[in-house]
Amino acid sequence: MEFTVEQVASLLNGKVEGDGSTKVNRLDKIQEGQPGGISFLSNEKYENFIYETSASAVIVSENFQPKKSLKTSLIRVKDAYTGFTQILEAYAQFTKNSKSGIEQPSFIHDSSTIGGDHYRGAFSYIGQKTVIGDNVKIYPNVFIGDNVRIGDHCIIHPGVKICNDTIIGSYCEIHPGAVIGSDGFGFAPQEDGTYKAIPQIGNVIIEDFVSIGANTTVDCATMGSTVIRKGAKIDNQVQIAHNVIIGENTVIAAQAGISGSTEIGKNCVIAGKAGIVGHIKIADKTTIGANTGISRSIENSGQTLFGYMGFELKGFLKAYAIFKNLPQLQDRLRELEKKQ
Repeated sequence: MEFTVEQVASLLNGKVEGDGSTKVNRLDKIQEGQPGGISFLSNEKYENFIYETSASAVIVSENFQPKKSLKTSLIRVKDAYTGFTQILEAYAQFTKNSKSGIEQPSFIHDSSTIGGDHYRGAFSYIGQKTVIGDNVKIYPNVFIGDNVRIGDHCIIHPGVKICNDTIIGSYCEIHPGAVIGSDGFGFAPQEDGTYKAIPQIGNVIIEDFVSIGANTTVDCATMGSTVIRKGAKIDNQVQIAHNVIIGENTVIAAQAGISGSTEIGKNCVIAGKAGIVGHIKIADKTTIGANTGISRSIENSGQTLFGYMGFELKGFLKAYAIFKNLPQLQDRLRELEKKQ
């Protein structure tokens, strides 16, 4: 693909400073920019690279004021990061939507249906009584079980497993190796010390515009549904247990784990390796830091939690400041004891 800088600016509703007729055909990091590439600058830590880059154009925010002369054209937009994201989205949609047709061998049961303009990769399998919408891309080695519902414009990447009775909305993307609808972790302890498996007869519901990362697992409910609400973004290697509810537009980073029957609110941010116990509720707009453990419900919205047991950020920072000074405090205490 090749576009002029002016065409890119038009896509972003931006304004060109420099040569708008220059052609670009590639997306580059600003520190690695070469002729023909287009980059962006949104973090002031990288500003020095804009004076050195050989990229043909750089997307910047409207308020950016260069301190030195530039050898690149600028595309000024309201927000540089958002603008570059728009280009990435357009590029991704173009490349991902280019796949079409049916590769062999692949299988779809006679009782199942799939909409128009779809793609089915080799060794993909679609079970009984499953309904799949229009413009869905199903890559090789995907398993889709019985009685599954998938909306329009979804992308199911290689190696994904979508188990029976799962419901997925439109414009969703499931990345390689994710497992949707596997059994929840339910075992009843017995008197003799063994465990008896509890049948998991519920399902998973994923609403529109959800992204599920590579090798992430979303367990089916014991009864009822595990629910991922509209616009949620789940990173790689995340564990979402049975009967969990993830609120709208919540983001969860890699290796976080959410135990059964917990409800996460809207617009929450859960950082990497955070752990959340079961049967609690997390209020809207809660931020949970990396490696933070949450063992109780969070009732007030908008809090930032950090620390092993996850308490309010300001309190944690105050406590940690004291913790760092414990050796010196201990020495002072010993000196005081000697004087007594």
